[in-house]
Amino acid sequence: MPSCPHPLIGKPAPIFSLPNYNGEMYHFMPGGGTPTALFFYPSSGKFGCTQEACAFRDATAEKGLFKKKVNVIAISANPVAEQRKFVEENKLTYPVLSDAKGEVRKAYHTSKGLLGLTDSRITFVIDARGVVRGTFDSVLKYSAHTSFVESELERLEAEEAWHALPDSPAVSPILSAKPSPFLSLTPPTPKLSLVPKATTTGQSAAVHG
Repeated sequence: MPSCPHPLIGKPAPIFSLPNYNGEMYHFMPGGGTPTALFFYPSSGKFGCTQEACAFRDATAEKGLFKKKVNVIAISANPVAEQRKFVEENKLTYPVLSDAKGEVRKAYHTSKGLLGLTDSRITFVIDARGVVRGTFDSVLKYSAHTSFVESELERLEAEEAWHALPDSPAVSPILSAKPSPFLSLTPPTPKLSLVPKATTTGQSAAVHG
């Protein structure tokens, strides 16, 4: 039985602010012309989380998996000090944020993993306009998250090329004929709404859904 699509698919990604591993506040404003790979993971330092984080590090390298420019952001509930240690030990090259109160997880409708025993491991691909286009949710398949992002980036690139053609219809038949192997993907949309302004919901994080 196919799983239900994530409730944020096709909708503007929530804006938020969280402390980065260096203690500075990181303000996420979806869109801006560059896609974003936003991944939530259970806990810094755990084996699967380390493997996943390093895979994203390697994928964004000059000759890495990702051929298209993408902003990578990681989030877990670990405090800033643990995030700093995690980044330094693994030489991570992207923001690793502390969502200690779980406010951003709640805004992104993430669930528990492994029968509620741990936080979920879920990756969101947000397009250049700030709209959530796909999600991949799997605690155990930590090595598959970068492959999912690459698949979605290729899909978005093909979509952009199709819309650049003169008199092209809103939905590309090429994309419809070559679906992604991953779940919870949204078809291309001709008009996308703007992301609303953020509002503050707490001292440690500001989120707007």
